[in-house]
Amino acid sequence: MAFGDTARRIYELKRLYPEKFLSQEEIFSHIHRGDRIFVGTGCAEPQYLVKQFTDYARQNPKAFFDAELSHLHTFGVAYPSYNTFRPNYRQNVFFIADNTRDAINQGLMDYTPIFLSQIPALFARKLIPIDVALIQTSPPDEHGRLSLGIGVDITKAAVKHCSVVIAQINAHMPYIHGDGLIEVDNIDFFVHRDEPLLEYEAQDPGEIAQRIGRYVAKIISDGSTIQVGYGGIPNAILANLKDKNHLGIHTELFTTGIARLMKEGVVDNTRKSLDTGKTVAALCLASGETYEFLHDNPSIMFMPIDYTNNPQVIIQQANMVAINSALEVDLTGQATAESLGELFYSGIGGQADFMRGVAAAPNGKTILALQSTARNGTVSRVVPFLNRGAGVTLNRGDIHYVVTEYGICYLHGKNIRERAMSLISIAHPNFRPWLIEEAKKHHLIFQDQAFYPGEQGEYPYDLETHRTTRSGQTVLFRPIKISDEPLLKDFVYSLSDQSMYKRFLSPRTEIPHQELQKYVVIDYTRQMAILVILEQDEKEEVIGVARWAIEENLHTAALAIVIRDDFQSQGIGYELLSYMTYLAQKQGLLGFSSEILADNRPVLRLVNKFRERGFQVTRSICEGVLSVNIMFSSQG
Repeated sequence: MAFGDTARRIYELKRLYPEKFLSQEEIFSHIHRGDRIFVGTGCAEPQYLVKQFTDYARQNPKAFFDAELSHLHTFGVAYPSYNTFRPNYRQNVFFIADNTRDAINQGLMDYTPIFLSQIPALFARKLIPIDVALIQTSPPDEHGRLSLGIGVDITKAAVKHCSVVIAQINAHMPYIHGDGLIEVDNIDFFVHRDEPLLEYEAQDPGEIAQRIGRYVAKIISDGSTIQVGYGGIPNAILANLKDKNHLGIHTELFTTGIARLMKEGVVDNTRKSLDTGKTVAALCLASGETYEFLHDNPSIMFMPIDYTNNPQVIIQQANMVAINSALEVDLTGQATAESLGELFYSGIGGQADFMRGVAAAPNGKTILALQSTARNGTVSRVVPFLNRGAGVTLNRGDIHYVVTEYGICYLHGKNIRERAMSLISIAHPNFRPWLIEEAKKHHLIFQDQAFYPGEQGEYPYDLETHRTTRSGQTVLFRPIKISDEPLLKDFVYSLSDQSMYKRFLSPRTEIPHQELQKYVVIDYTRQMAILVILEQDEKEEVIGVARWAIEENLHTAALAIVIRDDFQSQGIGYELLSYMTYLAQKQGLLGFSSEILADNRPVLRLVNKFRERGFQVTRSICEGVLSVNIMFSSQG
């Protein structure tokens, strides 16, 4: 990773600029009482330099009295004992992590809530002035420029707008293309120390994260440009994108998962509207192998945070997908990623920048991915309303999709009742009864809303499948959801009077909510209803329904099926009936029974298909109504 002639280049640097290479006492003497000191971000933190500074502060306790230490996020030695250094300086952070959370909530450190894209402007306008910057760079290239490497983010702005820049040159820092290059003239003092960079790898995603990752992957289309954060769930999402094609990356954070997708050819950035052919990021949290991949890689650009996270830049990127997480989301669709009630837990970070920009971008999709519970399953992350004091990181208009391990719900354009029902359907089953009752209490849903608790009402996502009919039409078969009442209502009223009569064996002009919900809220252990869905981007359109209910005394199921008039005689009915048969046999049922009008020829043709497959079919007719019994056999 390091330049082959690092020693020569640093020797030349020292020869040309001896005044920039001084003793630590001489360098740190340029830091004064009350100065505001910036430290490089995350894995780019200059460990040796910061340690020398803290040692010097310990030996000279009056030198930096009342100074302020500012940073975005640190894993290393920029986080000393509060009591030891509190008389010398106080820390002010732009993001809250595990190692700063307690101190902030105890009032021992300061936290500045801010969209990350706006921090450079704070530096430029001196609303948060920076006097000294402690940074880390690569050795100079052949033109004498140094790279900020894996930590461009807000560091470039800190360098530009501060009085004294002290840089640790480290041959382990990768040289990364983009706007993270700085001239030697921008550096006041150098400290040369080669040492391995800090490393960070999120925990291996567990099965719950993998389930979430699989659901999110369904939403992402080939050719999309994606933004994703770090952690177990983002890792799982990236791992599940390996079968996609021509993805692009425009993100705040570069991770090992992104590097892996680039190596596998999944990410080639060829379909990006902006920065075509380039992966764009602002910082990297990873390990040595990923740093090696980044070094002098012409397909990667690291840019300042006011570029990567700027909504005006993001909005220019067509087909972009922003994937972020949260601590909790409420039934109206607002989410917090920064606080648990009155407890400061994280920070605004960059997700609000991306979610807002992507929501306004052409064909943009915003996804909130989170585990349904916290604290070992004792707390629901889907809540009636955000807790008192919680910061609203994402408002009700920012979020298109919410994904948990129990599925996907789409909120964009939905009313409050539809949102509440959709979110309840992907909450943990243990908390759905509570959410239903709370939603009723606050008049978010129908007061008579029915539901089945536990296993009976747990949506069977594994039964979703795509089928292609003989006419070449590809459709989605999926079980009906508790939130599907609006879809089903539209379908029922799209049927002709004749189809309505054939389905219900009586003339129907309306199906009110009280009756319609009986068709939507089902006991999956005793009933099954499969919708035939036409998928049109985010919109679902129902063009057919089949349902059966178990007849306990015979261990068979009563079957009903209807296809929208303009899609009849295209093979959809046969595919749907075949799937319903598969599901019934899988459950150990012995056959179907059904009542149809004797002149319902499309259904009669389907019945004949059963006979052709070797099933036992018996019929009886009474007053124009044909009773049909179909018994499965091993030949089927």
